[in-house]
Amino acid sequence: MGFTSVWSISSHPDSVIQELAPRLAPALEADRTNPAARHRWEAWQSAPLPDHRTWYTDRAHGDAIDAFWNLTRPGEHVDDVCSGITDPEFHIMQDLWEPEPDAADMFVSVHRKDYAVAALFHAIGPDRAALLPGWCGNVLLTAAEVRRTLPGVEQALTFTSGERAHVADRDWLDYGAREEHVTDGPLRVWRSAAAAGRGLCAVALHVD
Repeated sequence: MGFTSVWSISSHPDSVIQELAPRLAPALEADRTNPAARHRWEAWQSAPLPDHRTWYTDRAHGDAIDAFWNLTRPGEHVDDVCSGITDPEFHIMQDLWEPEPDAADMFVSVHRKDYAVAALFHAIGPDRAALLPGWCGNVLLTAAEVRRTLPGVEQALTFTSGERAHVADRDWLDYGAREEHVTDGPLRVWRSAAAAGRGLCAVALHVD
């Protein structure tokens, strides 16, 4: 069965973050504290996966690869909120994306039969991924929290030329000519939000 996933990171005034919090914060926390998800995270942290080009024939790491996919796909609770399943009054387009039409305030990665967060995490590895706030691509931060977390995000997503070549080799996503890479867009939006004194909302979800 096919699917399309979206990972979006958008900056907003704190007033919007406060409006989003009652809906998204409990869902994010439920996904973060899910025992199965925590186990998958700890397993990946202790035993990073081999090159993705070997995954379809790598029987030795089959269970670990499946666990990684389940870890980095959209979290069940956040996905249900954003898809209108648990909160029919919340519409991702009208309530989150349309109020911020300026492309400078958003990063959006859309993929058919693939997950942007999975590609990012595999590309940067577990040590850098652990520096990113929130849980597996989902986060809700006030302006003060954006400023406080920016150094960690910069450490996770800033690379030397040699590191960038390695990261690019491990990012399996196909990009259009004007499409921003998952290793670039998040840091751009984080820096922009910090400079403007705005909060951030990042959500990963299925759109079909």
